Amino acid sequence: MTNVALVALACGIIIALGACGASIGIAIMGAKFLESSARQPELIDTLQTKMFILAGLIDAAYLIGVGIAMMFAFANPFV
Repeated sequence: MTNVALVALACGIIIALGACGASIGIAIMGAKFLESSARQPELIDTLQTKMFILAGLIDAAYLIGVGIAMMFAFANPFV
């Protein structure tokens, strides 16, 4: 395999694993939010604010991975 093909494969793996990790993380966070809001409904506003901040941080980590993959795809330093 050529160097370009390996970089393309690596970019796909970076994006795929990042998407899987972000999806699992947001799913677990949403489940815990629903569980905790059912236990203490008076804290829903506080928990919802924290949940949205965490969702943004989880997505930011995934988007950083996508940015790195796109850097390798379009401005490949290994070629």
